[in-house]
Amino acid sequence: MAKKQYAVIGMGRFGTSVAKELSGMGFDVLAIDSSEQRIQEISGIVTHAVSSDSTEEEALRALGIRNFDVVVVAIGEDIQSSILTTLILKDLGVPAIIVKAKNELHGKVLQKIGADKVIFPERDMGLRVAHHLVSPNILDYIEISDDYSIMELRANADMIGQNMRELDIRARFGCNVMGIRSEGKMNISPDPDDRLVDGDILVIVGNKDDLTKLELAYSR
Repeated sequence: MAKKQYAVIGMGRFGTSVAKELSGMGFDVLAIDSSEQRIQEISGIVTHAVSSDSTEEEALRALGIRNFDVVVVAIGEDIQSSILTTLILKDLGVPAIIVKAKNELHGKVLQKIGADKVIFPERDMGLRVAHHLVSPNILDYIEISDDYSIMELRANADMIGQNMRELDIRARFGCNVMGIRSEGKMNISPDPDDRLVDGDILVIVGNKDDLTKLELAYSR
């Protein structure tokens, strides 16, 4: 199964955060920004970094943007450029377009012109977005220190029907299941023999590298 390819347009704080996280997880990432300086700063981290005007259709076409699985439009203050870039990406047939919105009105316009997901920085940190892009089963991802994070993982088809003993998350990934949320109720001491059912959400704490291995293993 081929690795997903991501493109991030706009290397401000938000775009840079998403690009770094995706790259750190081992994915191919194309970073695009009109600023040569910003491109130089990110070039050593991502797979490819290009200085280009995303409001020029031919420029995006030349970059082969339609071949990317997901494009994140993280353009900051320039609402016009954000909207125009989104329109071009839609016309070029990009499979999934995720766009940062400055405010509610901007978000409504983006939704109307075809953005698949609109992100508001006040509510969605770049870190959380990157993890959700990798796996829709990741419902939340919160840093608790430089090295450790807490992740909410929805049980997927590979996990349903298994119990904690069979999953053996601690031995396999070095992470600890703090609890299981089922039908709105939190069980903070799940029985090792209780089997997961559809809709269960695991709350897991661990080292960031270990959590990344776990989420990639259950990214389907």
